[in-house]
Amino acid sequence: MPTNAESPNQRTSASGYDLTPPSAAEREELAASLTADERRVILYQGTEAPFCGGFLANKEPGVYHCRLCDLPLFRSVTKFESGTGWPSFYAPFDPDHVAVHRDTSHGMIRDEIVCARCGGHLGHVFPDGPKPTGLRYCLNSASLKFVADGAAHA
Repeated sequence: MPTNAESPNQRTSASGYDLTPPSAAEREELAASLTADERRVILYQGTEAPFCGGFLANKEPGVYHCRLCDLPLFRSVTKFESGTGWPSFYAPFDPDHVAVHRDTSHGMIRDEIVCARCGGHLGHVFPDGPKPTGLRYCLNSASLKFVADGAAHA
């Protein structure tokens, strides 16, 4: 939820959301609600199998949030069919909400994307997406929760 009050250690995104990382205790509390597969993906940089994620075929209007800390990450209007087997987007909800880290695992060099607030693993970003950005944010459905337009959101 956007916030206007800032403490000295608080970071706020351009769109007004609190980006202050959760404490270790808060992160543990958030992680307690995750399934084993969500924990593997979000907390341990796992990847779900292609073509089986719950949001791959979702075409409803709304916003995809971080499954761990609920930060809005991607709008459905930026989702596109990449043919890769994972939900793909060409732009984040707010660039401040997604952090990029170099990933050299599995004998490859890739750009890992994580939630800028909690550090939860989301997927990877590649330079082969559609216009206007030319980027393909390739995400694990296990890292996301979907909030449909018009739905009440806590």
